[in-house]
Amino acid sequence: MATQSAVAPRVIEFDDNKLLPELFGEHDKNLVRIETQLGISLINRGNQIALTGPKESIELAEAGLRRLYARLKGGEGIEDADVDAALRMANQPTDLFGQQEPVIRTRRRHISPRTPLQAEYIDAIRRNDLVFGLGPAGTGKTYLAVCMAVSMYVSGQVERIILSRPAVEAGERLGFLPGDMKEKVDPYLRPIYDALYDTLPADQVTRKLENGDIEVAPLAFMRGRTLKNAFVLLDEAQNTTTMQMKMFLTRLGENSRMVITGDLSQVDLPTGQKSGLADAVETLGGVRGIEMIRFTAADVVRHPLVARIVEAYDARQGAASL
Repeated sequence: MATQSAVAPRVIEFDDNKLLPELFGEHDKNLVRIETQLGISLINRGNQIALTGPKESIELAEAGLRRLYARLKGGEGIEDADVDAALRMANQPTDLFGQQEPVIRTRRRHISPRTPLQAEYIDAIRRNDLVFGLGPAGTGKTYLAVCMAVSMYVSGQVERIILSRPAVEAGERLGFLPGDMKEKVDPYLRPIYDALYDTLPADQVTRKLENGDIEVAPLAFMRGRTLKNAFVLLDEAQNTTTMQMKMFLTRLGENSRMVITGDLSQVDLPTGQKSGLADAVETLGGVRGIEMIRFTAADVVRHPLVARIVEAYDARQGAASL
């Protein structure tokens, strides 16, 4: 196995001492996290950090630290996940997309991509009328789509937001659940609500749900409609039938943006029934105006163990198919 080349310690300097406590983290926890992940040594002296270790790792650490520092200068905080994200994004040029890396701006917070593919996904949604976000849970495909919907609504690019999921149980069995229709379907739509409340003040979410500017509804409610001037998201699309998917795709109206997300390894349809998402991916690949972003375990931004779990399942499935 090839080894990385060692170099003399590198010293980097930051010009605003007031930001350094947060950059380093309590008890230097952010520096320790970088040291652990990259196998290097970081020693802070005043407004300088000395980096010692293999050349390639030092370069990644320096790029990551500078990204974190730029985040602080922009008024954003730093959490553990942001440190991990800075290292994942460290070898990506900031002008990869013809501008600074894409950031989603909402009323509650600004959201930065945490993997290179997340950055591509955000950019794809901005450039295309229809985008498919495919891949395992934890890759941010639904969360980022909702954040983009809110951002485009707040900036006036669309007039409303329509967020939908298929409820596999939304046939006759749904009728046996207690409560009105909203109470019956809300459990299936909870992840979408969580993203809304993370990007808009709670009172605004409530008001916009009441006046129809934001609509959260099961897929069955989309039939017969033309969705104009809207950002439309279909989540958990692997659980659509082929007819449902075709119905949904043909709802796209003038000045609308549509994002479809799903994980083809988590289909809950009856055995033998083809997923509408799988059928759409096969049918629409290469169609102009449609972009498909395929996330992998490397893009999982939840607990690091989640990525290893996804990789283990993928490896077993791959072995079984041989």
